[in-house]
Amino acid sequence: MRNIVILDGYVTNPGELSWKEIESLGSVEIYDRTASEDIVSRARNAEIIVTNKCVFTKEVMASLPSLKCICLLATGYNNVDIKAATAQGITVCNAVGYSTTSVAQHVFALILAITNKVAEHNVSVHDSKWADSEDWSYRLGPLEELHGKALGIYGFGTIGQKVADIGLAFGMNIIATKRKMEGFSYNNVKLISEDELLQQSDYLSLNAALSKENTHFINRDSLSKMKAEAIIINTARGPLINEADLADALRNETIRGAALDVLSDEPPKKDNPLFNIKNCIITPHISWASLQSRKRLINIVAKNIESYINGNPINTVT
Repeated sequence: MRNIVILDGYVTNPGELSWKEIESLGSVEIYDRTASEDIVSRARNAEIIVTNKCVFTKEVMASLPSLKCICLLATGYNNVDIKAATAQGITVCNAVGYSTTSVAQHVFALILAITNKVAEHNVSVHDSKWADSEDWSYRLGPLEELHGKALGIYGFGTIGQKVADIGLAFGMNIIATKRKMEGFSYNNVKLISEDELLQQSDYLSLNAALSKENTHFINRDSLSKMKAEAIIINTARGPLINEADLADALRNETIRGAALDVLSDEPPKKDNPLFNIKNCIITPHISWASLQSRKRLINIVAKNIESYINGNPINTVT
């Protein structure tokens, strides 16, 4: 019987889903959350660890002699020292593709929150503004069509391509950049340089994986290249944006607005510079978290564990 420990399962499954697919594969202990100082004590006898945000350094893994496999409840794997894991013979598997549809949908939930102002109009109606109005219709500022607008996509992988498909359905002009553009094409999408993307986008959707090279891609310099009416949408990783620089740009109206599902620190500090800025919408990292997406995630992790047990691991990270 394989010992499996789920260290931080609550965000993935707060109770409305089942862990049965994983529980059928071994003896499973499930923790809602695990502080860094408790990782070793809770995982001491585990051969397989399932985790999302727990950080596995070289020292932590060296303290877990039974550990042979880390299965991530995530696509990103920056919380694991992959080089150290490989050196210690630990297999690391991530979950790819489970949230593509959910994240792309949230990109447009954020965009439409800006263009159609549904939440603001709903509040005003419930505050009797419509009942008190002299007119049969009123608007809390201009409403916009997406048709004909330039949607820039930074990071044109699976999620970026799904965002493009939805944008095309709205009649938007899609421009994008990706790390390896040579020989790549996508119907009705124009691949351009990063500078051109910044300069031409009416809406700029960040969908790139985080790396050392693109940390703070959005900063004072890049913001200065953008249109004054541009909107930034980030459903990827918080550190793609220098938050202090973005806050300044929003206050000074260097750009028109931002809609963010991720921040550099999560949960954020109460003094985050983007809080209380009127032209900045923030949601609490929920773009990945539809019910269907989380079901797929658990299914993928169960298959990763099963494949590891059968001696043919899949979705391995090296």
